Amino acid sequence: MTQSGHRSASRLPLPEHAQKFGNISCPSLGAPRRRREFITLLGSAAATWPFAAHAQQKMPVVGFLNSGSANALELGTAAYRRGLEESGFVDGKNVLIDSRWADGQYDRLPELIADLIKRNVAVIMAGGPPAALAAKKATSTILVVFTSGDNPVQIGLVNSMNRRGGNLTGVHVLFTELESKKLGLLRELVPQAELIAALINSSRPVAKSQEIELRIAAQKFGLQVQIIHAENEGDIEAAFASMAQLKVAGVLVAADPFFNAKRG
Repeated sequence: MTQSGHRSASRLPLPEHAQKFGNISCPSLGAPRRRREFITLLGSAAATWPFAAHAQQKMPVVGFLNSGSANALELGTAAYRRGLEESGFVDGKNVLIDSRWADGQYDRLPELIADLIKRNVAVIMAGGPPAALAAKKATSTILVVFTSGDNPVQIGLVNSMNRRGGNLTGVHVLFTELESKKLGLLRELVPQAELIAALINSSRPVAKSQEIELRIAAQKFGLQVQIIHAENEGDIEAAFASMAQLKVAGVLVAADPFFNAKRG
C-alpha cells in the first residue's frame, strides 16, 4: 500500500505479457522505479502500461475509456497525459490516445469499448469501475489497466489483490471505503445535525456495501441517515426534492463516476 496525499492506493501485480513491447521509440520501462512512475500517475490516479507495437500500424493506440465526463475530470486527464509524456509517450508523436467518455451513462459503455476494440488498440485505460467491468466483459486478450474507487475483488474485476488473473491490472484508490469518514466530517461541519441524507447510485455493485457502511457510521455518530437512490438525472432531481421535504441538515454524495459527471 502506498500513500498519495490523503488517499491510499493499492497497485495490483502486472501481467507478464505486458512487460514485452515492440519497436516503439520510447525509454525502457523495465526498471522498477520507471514502472512505478508509469503506473501511478497524478490527479485521478490514471495509470497505464507498456504496450506491443502492432505489425500493421506504425504508431500504437491507447484506448482511453472513462465512466465520467471530460469536463468533470479535466485536471485528472491532463495529469494522465503529463505522466505519459514524462515517461516518454507523447500523443501524436510515438503513441495515439483515443478517448471515449460515457458521461455517467453506463449503458453506453459496451458500445464505446466495442468502438475502441475496432481501432485495434494496444492497451485500454479504463477509468472507473463501470468502464473497467465493461472492458473486462468485452475482451480477454487486450491488456486493460484500470483505476477503481471500489474494491476490485469485491466487484469481480480481479480474483485477488495478489493474484489478479486474466488481462486486467490497475490501481485501487480507496474512495468507497471512505464513506464513513465523509459522514464524520459532515457531522463536524454541522454538529447540530440529526438527519443526514446520503445519495447512492443503486445501479453500482458496491451500493449495498456503501449503504451498510453509512448506517453503521451513522449509529456510531448518533445520527439518522436517510438513504436516497439515484441512477439518472431525473432521480437526482427527485432526490433533492425529497431532501427538501425531509428538511435534512446535510447531504452526503457517495463516491460514483455518474455523480462526478453531474457536478455543476
